[in-house]
Amino acid sequence: GHGANWGRARSSNHLNFSRHGIESLSIDIRHHAHPTLAPLFSLRGGSTTHQNKNADDVASAKEEEDERRRKIQEDFDKLMKYRTEQQMLYQLRSTLLSEVLASRGVPLHTIASVSTADGDKPPERVDWDCALSTDEDPKSCLYSFDAEPHTKVVAPLGTDQWISLSALNRLRRTDPTKVEPMWHSRYSILQSWFSDNSEFSLLQHVGVKGFFVSSVLLDGANGMVLRSLLILSVLSALILFMPMIEYIVGRIIVSAPFWGQWKTWGRIARAGFPLKLLIGQLAWKAVASCFSKVENEVREYIVDLECEILEDSVPVTVGVGAELEDDIIMEEDFDDEEMDFDTEDDLDEYDADEYDEDEY
Repeated sequence: GHGANWGRARSSNHLNFSRHGIESLSIDIRHHAHPTLAPLFSLRGGSTTHQNKNADDVASAKEEEDERRRKIQEDFDKLMKYRTEQQMLYQLRSTLLSEVLASRGVPLHTIASVSTADGDKPPERVDWDCALSTDEDPKSCLYSFDAEPHTKVVAPLGTDQWISLSALNRLRRTDPTKVEPMWHSRYSILQSWFSDNSEFSLLQHVGVKGFFVSSVLLDGANGMVLRSLLILSVLSALILFMPMIEYIVGRIIVSAPFWGQWKTWGRIARAGFPLKLLIGQLAWKAVASCFSKVENEVREYIVDLECEILEDSVPVTVGVGAELEDDIIMEEDFDDEEMDFDTEDDLDEYDADEYDEDEY
């Protein structure tokens, strides 16, 4: 029994030593072993630390991706803004160029020609009425309030918004953009009353003389016909009076007062080419300005002549004078019918004479 107790005690002491040795060995390894071996003998819980580290990496990668996408979106927005601004500038320059070219006579659309107010309809074609303003039956005028006596006025068919025919024609020649606003842009006056393709055109009554004045001199090649004829006339006058001009210039050159001013114009004669070029440009501008003034005067005279032709040729359709013109038209038609009847009678008599000759 004593041996059994001793053996049991020995085994118990051995067991206690073993536990104590293992614990001390574990502590010694944890504190003194190589750093690469420490995780092998460390306490559990490292998987949680590894998962937290992976979550942080994923979050940082997501933030970097979001930042990259945000920068790409900002660059794209800047590019689209730049392209939009350039497109707007291009359209603005095109509009300004079209306005300038249209003001110089080039047939291009302008803002006024293509724009309509919100809710308004495009101007419509309309026929016209013509009346005679007299002292007994005066007519109002949209341009000058009251039309002059014994002048013709026109208005859209079925309205009483009269305007003097001469004032309307002169306004369309000087500033066409102000014609249709006289009727609040409801009617296409220029296309209806002054276009060769319109069935309501006033120019169909002007005859050959009016056609030459309106369509050839004023409207021909946007005014180039009148300008060319004027240049040709000036050149012809210079050629015609060239001998007289040469005589006058020669007498001036050899005159004593001219050479008495040698100190003044001699400096210009001996000056360099740039100064002579500048003087030539100034002289050319002066000549061009004088020619432009002469052209405007001639154009105004032709416009007045066109107004007189319209006053004489456009028929009166309502009011005083309409009955007289209707009678004249009926008489002309009756004369034409009589001429037709006379022609038919002559043909019948001619056929009868031929028939009698054949019988003989």
